[in-house]
Amino acid sequence: MLQNSFNYYGFDKRTYRDCLNQIRGMNWRHIGYINLWFVLMNTAYSIFAWFNVFGVHRIQIRFYLIYLIVAILFEISLLVLRGFTERHSVLMAYFSVITLLSYSLAESVSQPYMAATKYLVLLVLVALSYIDIMIRAAGVLLLFTVSFFITSFQSKSLSIFYQDLYNGIVFLTLALAMHYVFQRVRMRQFVIYLQSVQMTRDLEVKSSFDALTSLLNRGRFFSMAGEVLRGSHDEYIAICLLDLDSFKQINDKLGHQMGDKVIQIAGNTILNTLKINLSEKWSFPERAIKEKLSFAGRLGGDEFIVLIRGMNDREAVRPLLQDMLNNLNSVELEALHGIHASFGVTEILPEDKDIDRAYTRADEALYISKGAGKNQITFRDLHREGGSDV
Repeated sequence: MLQNSFNYYGFDKRTYRDCLNQIRGMNWRHIGYINLWFVLMNTAYSIFAWFNVFGVHRIQIRFYLIYLIVAILFEISLLVLRGFTERHSVLMAYFSVITLLSYSLAESVSQPYMAATKYLVLLVLVALSYIDIMIRAAGVLLLFTVSFFITSFQSKSLSIFYQDLYNGIVFLTLALAMHYVFQRVRMRQFVIYLQSVQMTRDLEVKSSFDALTSLLNRGRFFSMAGEVLRGSHDEYIAICLLDLDSFKQINDKLGHQMGDKVIQIAGNTILNTLKINLSEKWSFPERAIKEKLSFAGRLGGDEFIVLIRGMNDREAVRPLLQDMLNNLNSVELEALHGIHASFGVTEILPEDKDIDRAYTRADEALYISKGAGKNQITFRDLHREGGSDV
């Protein structure tokens, strides 16, 4: 357990996985910043080599140009293939590490008369910039540092090698310690951010959905419906009011607990019939508006309201609502044999810029359903004032 906690910078594996999107995003941004700096640095060194100034010899221009080309191609791939490179940002980060540290190793070998400095700086830089898991990051840094010692021993005098050895051990220790501390702080920031996001989502759900049925509450439904109607609604839209028949008798005879179960079943039946996916409740209101999805709400008590989208005409809506009614009628729950309900339906007109007019028409149709014997569907006939189509 302690090993796993250390490996994930003081957190468990599940928390680390929860933070993966933040880790990938941060790695991708840091790769871009560091690689851009690498491009600019190699551009400057190539220019210095061409003019043979600042101690950079023209014979080295090929070396700098090769790394400049690699860095430019890498930068282009980061931008052009952003989705892929961000998704695999850990792999991209290790490519960046290999490029930077191999560059500094090669430069150290080309300067056998002096102790390495650039390798040590880049070692700490990559340790602070990228986050993976502690054991893998430590293994890569250790492997490169051993390579640094070997190349220094083979290409430099013993006195300079001992200096590189001492500096390498000190900077590797520093890099590993700072890597753990910095990435632990970042992980804590990611966790706090995710907790904040979750709290915001929970508040959004509580303020938008009815706790008993998981349908939208009255306020949220009318807010969304108003937004739909205020927009350009050249699509076919229907609104249906649904009222459970004889619900007071269910409460009186079977108890309020049974009444709550009936309300829950009615809500689930509406959701299932309309194929409304509430797996991510917090994002549903926005998705429903953007993707032109049907949505439903509980007005209170045993009254419900549905806004239907994605249908072509009344003939497509009717069988959908009939299925909903049939599903309610087929419910068998202890002493309850079927849930009966009356439906009042109206279609949205181009001139309907708010929900009030449509709601009034649907309520009139619902009243007709109740008066005609209940447990049926009535469409408000728009072609004849006061008329209806049962």
